[in-house]
Amino acid sequence: MFALATTAIAWVIFVVTLIGWIVYYFANRNSARNELGSEIELAANRTPYYDDEILEGKRLERVQFIGLLFLVSITIGLPLYWVFEPSRMAGATTDQHDKFVNYGKALFATTAEGGFNCAGCHGASGGGGQAAYTITDAKTREIKAVNWNAPAVNSVFYRYDESEVRFILVYGRPFSPMSPWGLAGGGPMNDQQIQTLIEYLKSLQITRVGCAPNETDPKTCPTGILPDTEQKRISDAAGLAAQKLVDAGRYATTGAAMGEALFNLNINSGAYSCARCHTTGWSWGDPGVPGQGAFGWNLTGGSTAAHFPVQQDQINFIKAGSENGKKYGLQGQGSGRMPGFGNLLTDEQIKSIVEYTRSL
Repeated sequence: MFALATTAIAWVIFVVTLIGWIVYYFANRNSARNELGSEIELAANRTPYYDDEILEGKRLERVQFIGLLFLVSITIGLPLYWVFEPSRMAGATTDQHDKFVNYGKALFATTAEGGFNCAGCHGASGGGGQAAYTITDAKTREIKAVNWNAPAVNSVFYRYDESEVRFILVYGRPFSPMSPWGLAGGGPMNDQQIQTLIEYLKSLQITRVGCAPNETDPKTCPTGILPDTEQKRISDAAGLAAQKLVDAGRYATTGAAMGEALFNLNINSGAYSCARCHTTGWSWGDPGVPGQGAFGWNLTGGSTAAHFPVQQDQINFIKAGSENGKKYGLQGQGSGRMPGFGNLLTDEQIKSIVEYTRSL
């Protein structure tokens, strides 16, 4: 609103100034004599000019009045410009951001709608879905078609920062339906398109608690967490899964079963699940040995405890995720592909997962 008002004021000042100069030009263009071809007749020191009565009379007053009008316009216009310029710039930034979001939305749309079909796998609102994929059985070499759980992207900035999301978009996820989309990775999108897609993904994020509306990056708002409604949905789903494990005789109480239930949590197409990366076959509904490794490394055989001798170090790692090139645990170096769950799960839930993985 301020940006539009400032633009209107600026145009009014410009038009008034332009009209003033035009009037001044036509009022004075005939004051000079036409060229007669004789320097003697036109020489300034030979040509009669206005006497003092005319110069110091109405003409002088008229010129002074015009000058005063210009001075008033500058005196008023410059402070107004200074006052409204920040709002105008903010409005222009917001307008540009909205355009980026709309461009990104068009790219995210299904193929039928002219997009790159992100919505076809991750859902129209980014809440997760399924993607057609073919896998090869490691033992029989049989090729079969499966429906791969494509994770929700409406919480992707709870798990990754912007640079990590960009890397995934550009280079894809090897051995999954997520193919490279950036030119550098062999995909069809240029850097500008990737950026507009990221801006659209930001607009899809579940509203964070404890952050400003425009703060979706955990690094700009590290204290932001999921709203109570989403946290309750996770807790309810984990509680039901834990109860099934108790009913199956695997555990004595739901509290004891909570770590495994959370590890294998199937909500938002596994966006909050550890198993989708650490258990072969989980993503297409045919899980193998829990935690034996897939996209993520093998957690069984005591490897977790060996890699993180101190349990709290593993908890901190799961909360923050891996950073590209940064060391973690014993001789571990992050690639940026391990998401952080500190903004998705509670400390108690993460502790349950850690205790479960250390028992595998």
